[in-house]
Amino acid sequence: MAFKAKSAAETKAADLASALIRIADRDGAPLNVGVDRLRQGNPRLTPLAIGQTFRKYRDSLDAALAERGYVLVDYADRGPGRGMEFEIAPA
Repeated sequence: MAFKAKSAAETKAADLASALIRIADRDGAPLNVGVDRLRQGNPRLTPLAIGQTFRKYRDSLDAALAERGYVLVDYADRGPGRGMEFEIAPA
C-alpha cells in the first residue's frame, strides 16, 4: 500500500481533534471548549481554520473523539467577534 501524505487541512483536523481530546482528558467531560482555549494548546488553530475544519472533517473529528470515549454534542459558531464553542460529553 502506497503512502499518502496528509493535506494541510487533514493535519489541522487531526490537530483540532487532539486538542479537544487533551482538554477533555485534563478537565473531564462534560465541558464546553472555546476557541481561545484551543489556541492555547495549538496557535495554528485560528478561528477560520477551526470553522472550516469542523465543517469539512466533522466525521473524522467524531471518530477521533469516539475512540477516546467522548462525543461532540454541539458546536456553536456565533460569528466574527462572538466566538465558537464545542460541547463535549462522555460517550
